[in-house]
Amino acid sequence: MATPNIEIYTWSRCPFCIRAKALLDQKSVDYTEYCIDGDEDARDKMAERTHGKRSVPQIFVDGQHLGGCDDIYGLDQRGQLDQLLAAGQA
Repeated sequence: MATPNIEIYTWSRCPFCIRAKALLDQKSVDYTEYCIDGDEDARDKMAERTHGKRSVPQIFVDGQHLGGCDDIYGLDQRGQLDQLLAAGQA
């Protein structure tokens, strides 16, 4: 059983990043965090992956862009986040 590759781009003091990571922690999933505080090259790379979005956090599951904090909380409220987080476990 493979686990999904979850990635999150953050700023260390961003309240939305902290909330998004708290939700992922609550789901007991492992993720890779890219803290890009003040690193414009890293932000540019993130923006390429998000088709121009430069705000943080930006979350990916198995390369699929889910969006930011409000997006993953919305997915969770609709009962869709658990499916995405478990997708790699099929």
